[in-house]
Amino acid sequence: MEINEEIEYQKEFIDKVKKLNKDKNLTYNILTMGCQLNENDSEKLCGMIEEMGYTKIGESKQADLAVMNTCCVRENAEDRLFGKLGELKKAKEEKGTIIAIGGCMMQENHIQEKLRKSYPYTDIIFGTHTLHKFPEDLYNALKEKKRIEDIIDIDGEVYENIPIKRNDKLKASVTIMYGCNNFCSYCIVPYVRGRERSRKPENIIEEVKCLADKDYKEITLLGQNVNSYNGGENYNFANLLTDVNKIEGIERIRFVSPHPKDFTEDVIKAIKECDKVCKIIHLPLQSGSTKVLKEMNRKYTKEQYLELAQKIKREIPDIVFSTDIIVGFPGETEEDFENTLDVVKKINYEQVYMFIYSRRVGTPGDMMENQIPEEIKHKRFDRLKALVEAQTESNSEKYVGTKQKVLVEGKSKNNDEMLTGRTETNKVVVFEGNNDLIGKVIELEIVRNAIWYLQGEISTHNLLKIE
Repeated sequence: MEINEEIEYQKEFIDKVKKLNKDKNLTYNILTMGCQLNENDSEKLCGMIEEMGYTKIGESKQADLAVMNTCCVRENAEDRLFGKLGELKKAKEEKGTIIAIGGCMMQENHIQEKLRKSYPYTDIIFGTHTLHKFPEDLYNALKEKKRIEDIIDIDGEVYENIPIKRNDKLKASVTIMYGCNNFCSYCIVPYVRGRERSRKPENIIEEVKCLADKDYKEITLLGQNVNSYNGGENYNFANLLTDVNKIEGIERIRFVSPHPKDFTEDVIKAIKECDKVCKIIHLPLQSGSTKVLKEMNRKYTKEQYLELAQKIKREIPDIVFSTDIIVGFPGETEEDFENTLDVVKKINYEQVYMFIYSRRVGTPGDMMENQIPEEIKHKRFDRLKALVEAQTESNSEKYVGTKQKVLVEGKSKNNDEMLTGRTETNKVVVFEGNNDLIGKVIELEIVRNAIWYLQGEISTHNLLKIE
């Protein structure tokens, strides 16, 4: 079946399930684990589910349909899933809750086997390549009253026009590619999401234009390795950034995650020249040790990474960086870890996402013999955390007295008399203002550093300008 025909075919099942659910006032809940790609997948699941007549609620045990969209990057995700399934068993027995599990974890054979053996009351298991078939799977589970497993091991296709229900009214993520070809030795992603497949540029541009028409102000371009995007006919990620930058109504563009080895000159130039591209680059380090990077199969050295960061900084002086770091990869010595601390000191990241290495079945890292004891991992993690927190405090202090453009996102969660928003560099700013500022990009003067957020003020000049 052709790709477009498949989506039309699934729309028939959306209508069939909607008819089954007519006048039943059914509810659903979705639990999303993992990265922004998973969150974007969940928005698509929500779009399909709501078209089938379900209303979203906040508690899975009370829902008629409980969906879990899983991640397999961290071991604690498995514990979270199986704990949730244990909680849902009673709901299944008492009200017949339909339990559906999808996402990356479902592509792992040992997880599939554990579900069959220990959790036979689950109704639907679907993988990363069959998400678009959820209406058909749900219909068959409801109609035939039997367990549905819909998982394929081959790389999936790129499907367009799947219904989507966005979680936010100002900011949206747009997936530009699926899968990964890098095979980092710690990572399970290439095995569960398949090889790289890029969307056509015209489909991405059309999606962003539709978001602009709906008054979205900020978009994040998503991919496992966005700067290896291949739109065909010599159309690459730099071209895509340039074209998205031209779309009226969109005021901010972010992207995650690039790979340092693919950070080409034209991408740097595009970031520099595109005024809407936020001047914060997520540049995953993972380790500051060249030896460990080689074992990780990252394809760059410590020196090459530092040289790249310096080159970007020379071209774009006001740029700041965020990063990912894994602590305790097999074979990491004290000297290796000190090299990681050295890079953190030299780059002075705006944000650092820190992880303790977690063994994943099926990856080369899991089979390495020189695993690091948990106690050492945690001690190193605490040392890295202390350094990062000290840098964060110092970096935040630099904002005081400056003027920053802030996208106003809404009321502060901790004080509904205050508004909150984010700078281009993703710093949270809290300030006093009228609700009609929500959704606008305004200039604020930063008056105080509260470490985890900044406090801003609207000057009289800017207030008159806004009004």
